[in-house]
Amino acid sequence: MASSLEQLRQHGTIVVADTGDFQSIKSFKPTDATTNPSLILAASKLSQYSELFDKAIEYGRQFRENPLESAMDYLFVLFGVEILKIIPGRVSTEVDARLSFDIDGSVKKARKIIELYETMGIGKERVLIKLASTWEGIKAAEILEKQYGIHCNMTLLFSFVQAVACAESNVTLISPFVGRIYDWYCKRTGVKQYENPLDDPGVKSVTRIYNYYKQHGYKTVVMGASFRNVDQIKALSGCDLLTISPSLLAKLEAETDVPLKRYLDPKQKSLDPTTTSLHYDEKQFRWEMNEDEMATEKLSEGIRNFAKDSRQLELLIEKKF
Repeated sequence: MASSLEQLRQHGTIVVADTGDFQSIKSFKPTDATTNPSLILAASKLSQYSELFDKAIEYGRQFRENPLESAMDYLFVLFGVEILKIIPGRVSTEVDARLSFDIDGSVKKARKIIELYETMGIGKERVLIKLASTWEGIKAAEILEKQYGIHCNMTLLFSFVQAVACAESNVTLISPFVGRIYDWYCKRTGVKQYENPLDDPGVKSVTRIYNYYKQHGYKTVVMGASFRNVDQIKALSGCDLLTISPSLLAKLEAETDVPLKRYLDPKQKSLDPTTTSLHYDEKQFRWEMNEDEMATEKLSEGIRNFAKDSRQLELLIEKKF
């Protein structure tokens, strides 16, 4: 019998590696890969990536103004270019989380990232720009998609209202965070494990979003992210894409005697009771987010943590200048 990882692919799910480690990417042969400041920070501790850091510092030294910022941008793109040598698809590169509430700043940074990729011979069709799913992040993505043809991956997505706003803005892809939703509910309820993975709040959130998108024919695709165990992944078999850490990819590949059911299928009618498409203006979006304690907490926490890791990366690079 095919492994659980191969069965995922057979069910129409594109497997994405959630790592900045090139060796892991080579091992599991994913179609796409995603990176973020936390993953690059982890890679900074490994000697095999020191050359990339040296190149980034050399690049940054060319600039009198903002040499550190230039080095950071270049570093993220260098990692992306190396990853694209291994995978056939796209790499996601993140805009600085400190721009999460700055539309113009996010657009400018995204365009700079794409320009850097193009100087290294990589077309924008192979890059997804990652933005936090704040109102400002979603509006920045709308501008990038519509005016510049730059494809976006909306990250730190925890609520249905965020998903609806992204689809209404015609972004390319969203990354709802299964594991972080699960973490929040486990902490609040004391539940440590859901006997039926379909009852997992993170799984239920992604399932609802997926069915709503397919029901209403949105072009935006769903990439489940941030998994804590293989059961969560298997319960979303058939999702457009799933971005999975190397440790969980290894477990899925090792499972060769377990038949995997497909749970998400665009041919099936939505099980969601919502039958009409929704639209949220800024006031409604902010109110719905305010009403969702989990989404508000996890979004702000995620932005803070990514910003913290970016600052730590900056300190590492600054010491080498």
